[in-house]
Amino acid sequence: MNMQRRLVPDISTLQTFECAARHGNFTRAAEELSLTQSAVSRQIRDLEAQTGLRLFERVRQRVVLSETGERFLPEVRELLARAERMMIGAMAAGQRRQPLRVATLPTFGTRWLIPRLGAFAASAPDVALTIESRGQPFSFDEDNFDLAIHYGQPSWPGAVATFLCSEVVVPVAAPFLAARLQRGQTLEDSPRLHLTTRPKLWQDWFDREGEGARDAYNGIRFDQFSMIISAAVAGMGLALLPSYLIEDEIARGALIPVSDRAMATEYSYYIVQPERKRTSKAAELFQDWLLGQVTRREPGMEKGLSEPAAQDREG
Repeated sequence: MNMQRRLVPDISTLQTFECAARHGNFTRAAEELSLTQSAVSRQIRDLEAQTGLRLFERVRQRVVLSETGERFLPEVRELLARAERMMIGAMAAGQRRQPLRVATLPTFGTRWLIPRLGAFAASAPDVALTIESRGQPFSFDEDNFDLAIHYGQPSWPGAVATFLCSEVVVPVAAPFLAARLQRGQTLEDSPRLHLTTRPKLWQDWFDREGEGARDAYNGIRFDQFSMIISAAVAGMGLALLPSYLIEDEIARGALIPVSDRAMATEYSYYIVQPERKRTSKAAELFQDWLLGQVTRREPGMEKGLSEPAAQDREG
């Protein structure tokens, strides 16, 4: 990346700006940063000169952020937080020779990946692993991940996708809603829950079952499966959920399948590696481990996600 050095900010100057903005006072900022008040003022002037922006307004004995400074502050805080995470990650790696940064879909990570992750950590003690959630595709050039778990098509600019598994959804409900269906209420007449990123899921279900629905899109919408699971357990409606996400709820009776017919969704899960990092041994090791967690279930189905090992389910 060809950067213009004059536009690259000095981290210490950005820290001074953030501190002054937080306190609304250069003297207090100087005390926190162990600087003189004049040093703080000089750094702010340098930053304003570098950006060509007026970041503070001087009001009596206080300094307050200008409108431009208000817009600038959140980005500065994000940059400082990212720099801190980078340093902590480097320090945490210590003597480990193989740092590995993985992006995962939030609910996939919480519900499926993390319960199994201890086995990988035990098998690869030299890997310094960092897991972060990402709900949408991102640029590997901007986010320095070694590997990502992606749901969708096997297409990602500048990266190579490896098939992990298909996704199978089942309709489930809280026990009292499931009991209504047993007494004759239909899926069509029941309240339904939807995922905003897959708005046609219920319509696809009704179409496949050959059942007409007056309004397949009616119901409350959520942007993550984890929220739909909580809403379904609370009895807010029926939910079409990937079976691997709700193993625990089904096992303890918090959710009950209301049909014995599962439906494969349109897309699949993939392991994605940036092309420039295909030589990462840690990433290859993690990918092989992920693929090893996937097993074949019933004949005629695509590879599905494996059940947790017994030791993963206990405790």
